[in-house]
Amino acid sequence: MKIAFFNTKSYDREYFERFNNESEIELTFFDGTLNCETTELTKDFEGVCVFVNDQLHADVIEKLAEHNNKIIALRCAGFNNVDLEAAEKHNIKVVRVPAYSPSAVAEHALALILTLNRKTHKAYNRVRESNFSLERLTGFNLNGKTVGVIGTGKIGIEFARIMQGLGCKVIAQDPYPNQELIDRGVEYMDTEELLPKSDIISLHCPLTPESKHLINKETIKQMKRGAMLINTSRGALINTKDAIKGLKKGRIGYLGIDVYEQEEDLFFKDLSENIVQDEDIMRLMSFPNVLITSHQAFFTREALEQIASTTIQNILDFKHDKELKNQVLPQP
Repeated sequence: MKIAFFNTKSYDREYFERFNNESEIELTFFDGTLNCETTELTKDFEGVCVFVNDQLHADVIEKLAEHNNKIIALRCAGFNNVDLEAAEKHNIKVVRVPAYSPSAVAEHALALILTLNRKTHKAYNRVRESNFSLERLTGFNLNGKTVGVIGTGKIGIEFARIMQGLGCKVIAQDPYPNQELIDRGVEYMDTEELLPKSDIISLHCPLTPESKHLINKETIKQMKRGAMLINTSRGALINTKDAIKGLKKGRIGYLGIDVYEQEEDLFFKDLSENIVQDEDIMRLMSFPNVLITSHQAFFTREALEQIASTTIQNILDFKHDKELKNQVLPQP
């Protein structure tokens, strides 16, 4: 079975070739993104494997159908970049990796918090220049602070556990409260109640029409002044322009993001010799209290192994007409 892999890097090739043990799948790797301009590359393949920044809109899926592609294998959990109704219309199956090391993302959220708080990135650069001053490196104790977790799926649950382990009070918002967290003392409440109570707010929810721009000028006004905002989930949960205004006014005291609304034009690329045209991210980078990483929260050995093994199994299940346990279906 021939599968075209898009948006691939050296680590994708390494792990997928390792886990394609029986060599039942013929893997062809492309560096570029799958979009309207690259659909011709899908000819002579039975399916495609894509990542978070590949754009599978209705017109792209129509081309896949014309080229007799039968499966879209997402090597990620999110599927907001796929038109599921178009895929169903053309009888193209969509599968994903529903969970790959929730600890990896939760721990990265903690890394953003600690780095922003204790300014270890600034201290590192100072010491390399023989500057051992502590001026302007003051942080705060996490112990005793209130952490608001928006979204308590597998990653949110793991993040809540970590923060409780550091002595934080954890409050949460999710349409489906988790009994395990309730038993651990986590209090669920509406977003309007959570925001003003939280010293730190961490986003762990999927991107849906309802959650898009969850953080906007109105919800920023509801936040405790000077609160820390962390996003390791989906970039469009935050209205970037509103966040910039919130930073300028001091409403947002710290911002740590591993995802960005327009990241498909930036992340996973070396643009060090280019003039970056995205004015919003350049403005964000100018703030001393903003920390940006380029979608690396998932990036651990354990997660890469899980992504590769689950994706390969999804494709093999399709090939052998087995139940697709990780199939994504349109919402009714």
